[in-house]
Amino acid sequence: MNKLISDLKTAAHKRAVYRQTLRELRGLNIDTALDLDIYQADAHRIARQAVYGA
Repeated sequence: MNKLISDLKTAAHKRAVYRQTLRELRGLNIDTALDLDIYQADAHRIARQAVYGA
């Protein structure tokens, strides 16, 4: 039971970090995003990779 609770807490934390990362990527101004080679269509992939790995 403790393992289940721990896994749920970890998943919730990762989801929160994913959402925050996605929000920050979407909030970049266009010039900064393009300087970093970040395109709006790639924001989900980049956030997922940053939080959950490849």
